[in-house]
Amino acid sequence: TELISGLLQTEESTILQMEKNLRTCVEVLQKQKRDRKQELKALQEQDRALCDILCTALFTIDTGSVPSLDDLDRYRHHVASLNTLKEQRREAFVSNKRQIVLLMEELDHTPDTSFERDVVCEDEEAFCLSEDNIMALQNLLQQLERRRALNEAVCTELRSRILALWERLQIPQEQRDSSAMH
Repeated sequence: TELISGLLQTEESTILQMEKNLRTCVEVLQKQKRDRKQELKALQEQDRALCDILCTALFTIDTGSVPSLDDLDRYRHHVASLNTLKEQRREAFVSNKRQIVLLMEELDHTPDTSFERDVVCEDEEAFCLSEDNIMALQNLLQQLERRRALNEAVCTELRSRILALWERLQIPQEQRDSSAMH
């Protein structure tokens, strides 16, 4: 805008010079318009992709007019915050998935719901990182941890009963050691 006002404020200009200055201003403004529209389009594509993965709402911006520099700056910050959120959720997903897979193997549990199959079998990039899915993932992990804790408690109880029976039956230590391995 400073360039434009500078070109137009020369008092000693001829009409031809003023026309040339106006054409230059129009070219500058058209280039700014193209650049801003192009950046807006790129930001919208990024926003759409992130919103699909995160299941969030798109950024609201008037696409019919040329966005201001402030509008573009706000949009850039919005897309950057979505990228940060995506990375946080991706890390949570990968960490929880790893623990879930280990627990399922330990418990000899095969995924029996569609969500469990999605978590264990689906490609990590295809998993929807919505807030609900992350919460469901944490709930599944907690369920499996409770199940493992329950199994461990049952095993401890059974071991103590076996020890009590060995004592009552006066089974020699060598036999106990060989049976304990199984």
